Formats: sequence, C-alpha cells, structure tokens
Amino acid sequence: MTQRSERGDDQSIRYVTLGCARGGKARIKSLNVATPRPTGKTDCKARINALKVDGKMRLTTVHNTHNHGLSPNKSRFFRCNRKMSETVKKVLDTNDLAGIRMNKSFGSLVIGAGGFENLPFLEKDCRNYIDKARHLRLGAGGAGALRDYFLKMQYKNNGFFALMDLSDDGRLKNIFWADPRSRAAYQYFGDVFTFDTTYLKNRYGMPFAPFVSVNHHRQSILLGAGLISSENTETFTLLFQTWLQCMDGIPPKAIITDQGRAMKNVIANVFPESRSLIEKRFQELYTNAKFREVQQQVMGVLDMDPCLLSEDGVMKTYLVEDEVCVEEFTKLVSYIVNFNVEDCDAKFIWMITYAAGSNEQFEDAKKKLYSMIDLYRENQHPLSMTQTGSNAGFTTLDTNASSSKPVLSPNVV
Repeated sequence: MTQRSERGDDQSIRYVTLGCARGGKARIKSLNVATPRPTGKTDCKARINALKVDGKMRLTTVHNTHNHGLSPNKSRFFRCNRKMSETVKKVLDTNDLAGIRMNKSFGSLVIGAGGFENLPFLEKDCRNYIDKARHLRLGAGGAGALRDYFLKMQYKNNGFFALMDLSDDGRLKNIFWADPRSRAAYQYFGDVFTFDTTYLKNRYGMPFAPFVSVNHHRQSILLGAGLISSENTETFTLLFQTWLQCMDGIPPKAIITDQGRAMKNVIANVFPESRSLIEKRFQELYTNAKFREVQQQVMGVLDMDPCLLSEDGVMKTYLVEDEVCVEEFTKLVSYIVNFNVEDCDAKFIWMITYAAGSNEQFEDAKKKLYSMIDLYRENQHPLSMTQTGSNAGFTTLDTNASSSKPVLSPNVV
C-alpha cells in the first residue's frame, strides 16, 4: 500500500513509499474492550522507497523482511490486481436486465473460467459494477420530467443555465444547473467556494454536488448544483468546465474541498490559478506538523481585530488582542502596535523591534531585561492589605508570608 507520496509542480509522482498492508500498529476501535474487532496490523516494517531521478523512478531503500507469514496466492484479492474485462461487464449487464441474480451470474463466470482462482475479480466487484450501472439507467419519466422543467425555467428567464449529459444510448449521466440568482451572487461572493459530494444522493444513487459560498451576512448561498454518475476525473472535469462556462469563464480564487486525488488533478487543470500560494510555499519548506502549526498561526494573525487607541499625525496606536496556545490551553495576549500611515510601517513595541534586528542586540536586551526584573524584585515592598485603589496586578492574601518563604503547590482536590 502507498504509505507516503509527494508530487511535483507538474503533479507527477516525485517520491513514494510503498509499505506492507500490515504496517502500523493496531488500534482498538470497538467500544467493547472484552470483544475487540480482529485486525491484521502487525507493525510490519517491510517497505521500499522510490525517488524520481532524470524522469525515472529509482529505488533508494528496500526492506523486504516481513514479521508475518506471506500468501502469494492471495495477491489476486488486492484491489490493484482485480480487473474486469469488457466481455465480463457485458455479460453482467445482460443477465441483470434479464432478471438473473448476481450469485447465478457470478457462478456462471466461475464455471467458465475453471475455478475461483482463475478469476481476476471477486463477486463483490461484480455487485459494485452492477450498482454503478443501475445508477445510469434513469427512467424516461424522471429524466424527461427534469428536461421539461429546465426548458420551462429557461423560457421564464433566459438567465437560467442547465446542462444534461447523456450517454450514447440517450440515458442521463450528469446534470448541472444554476438559476439567475446564483449567477448574480457569484459576481459578488465568488472569491472562495466549497465543493463536496458527500451530502446526499438521489433515488438513483447519484451524488449531489453543490457549489456553496458565503455572502456578506455569513449565510451559505448556492452558486450552482449538479447530480453526477461517478466521482472520477472525467466527470469532475465536465462538471467544473460547465460551471466555469456558466459563470462567464471567471474562475474563483480558491476552492475548499476534501475530495480525493481525482478532484485535486481536475482543479489544477480547470482552475490552475485557484490555489491561500503562500501556504503551498510553506508546505514545500516545512514538515506536515510544522506546516499545520504555521498555518494556524497565520490564520490567527489574519483574524486579529485591531482597536484604535490614539492618533498623532501620521502615527496611529492600536490595541491588538490575540489568542496564544500554551500546551492544551489558550490565553489572551494584548499588544500595542504603532502604525505609520505614510510609510505603511507597523511595529510592535519599539525596543522589541530594534532588539530583533540582530542576535547581539537580542542577547543584550534580554540580559538588561533580566537585570531590571531582579532589581525590581529586590526593591519591591510588601503591599498593605488595607490599601484601596491600588494599581497592583499581583497580591498575596497571606499576611504571615515573608518574601523568603517559598510558595508551595496546592493540594490535589
């Protein structure tokens, strides 16, 4: 199985790690620990690494030792080795239309091949194929009614857009439509939209594919929708090209989706400019863990809301509040930011800005800060508990405590 892979700018594989399917440690997913689900994971370390060099994939690391028994005869059960010819598909289609059950159709294929071991597919593959084939067999009533509805909508408003993709024998495969309101909303709120086909399916099992954005009231708005027969590269390409045609050829700036590799390839081809580039650069420089950390901090900076405190000529002083993650907790931190309107130069506290200019200045500032803290601590006088209106930010509610007595941790509740 593919444990790790990396693609280049041309979307071709640059690096890949192929490991044993039993690699990794078993995780108990069952809530009942008395009867855990069986697992095949044995933390097997067998794997190979391959790197593209001069246009060819070359093996860099090979570790062929497994920590479990092997069954080469069962390799035909792997998904990559299971294939169905067009002849087999035609037989399955014919038998299904004739009302023959799947177990009977598969049994005839087994007899014709001379045994189960001679078939490069399983009965489950046959059932999956027939399920997908049935999705394309829309009745004339449903497809005809939908076509009539689209024609009626276009007659009422020529801004209504619809497309019906038909197979060679005239059966409905894919549908896309967008009303005038959706097309007008895209002109204002089409910078970013989400696309997901996991919401629901219609009575024929066709995934519903909505294009959703957010308006200025933070409400979800529909920018078009479709029903698709399959989730492959060809179908997604048709859907996106149709949607782009509907929106006058204006691509979005960004697309949010959680689809697979097919979706990623289609977006790169149909919307080559629709990809928050700074993150792509970060992803090339950092590991995945560090990239997520930087990504979170970048989003935190973008979400900060400054508050104007004072204004003196071209200089403006803002109060900026931010949330900082400390281990598993989050605390609120306030900053004073000075902004020069003419130079568009923003600084946090001046001393920090200058000290960050070099390592020598930073070390010098750090030593002086520590010296100031020690000096203030030595000169600090105990506060009287009878004082009122004090600006002290720290008080001790124990009149018997002396400055030299250590403060102990509290008891466990």
